[in-house]
Amino acid sequence: MSGPRIARIAVFAALVAVFGLTPAISVPGSSVPITVQTLGVMLAGLLLVPVEAFLSVALFVGLVAIGLPVLPGGRGGLAPFTTPSAGFIIGFPFAAAAVAMIAVALRRAREPRTPRGQIALGATASLLGGVAVLYAIAIPLGAMIGGISVAKFARVTYVYLPGDIAKAVVASVVAAAVVRAAPFLAPRTVRGETGA
Repeated sequence: MSGPRIARIAVFAALVAVFGLTPAISVPGSSVPITVQTLGVMLAGLLLVPVEAFLSVALFVGLVAIGLPVLPGGRGGLAPFTTPSAGFIIGFPFAAAAVAMIAVALRRAREPRTPRGQIALGATASLLGGVAVLYAIAIPLGAMIGGISVAKFARVTYVYLPGDIAKAVVASVVAAAVVRAAPFLAPRTVRGETGA
């Protein structure tokens, strides 16, 4: 693995960790707090190729597991993996990779020429990968860990949907602005290289 690739992976793992410094918002009736870390997951997917996106967020999850206090509230270690929110933490790397894969597929189908088109592409990839895929993983896992039905956990989880939709839009705007300001930061697939 090349030095630049390792650097990209490390930088985005750190970015997701930095988002963990923001306070979590508790939701009445749910043990899963609202955080902005999913924004970092979506950005990793939009600004990295799939394998880098997965590895960067998997590195973040590994840092949580070894005890670094990089989750909101200074949490870390194995304890967060025993709560219903573990489904989201475990799902983060897969969601980041899904965002990247969807973005790659959309760019290959039709590379957007305008800022509005780039934002629409990013929002679509973030919604499908960073929300739909993440929820598809997090809801059944969270229900299993919490010992409740999938349907009940899903009903509780849908309170997060408006915020996650907003984060998808923010991630797409930020990613498009980053690529416009510094084209060399665009995912390599945009520059005609492989997505592996």
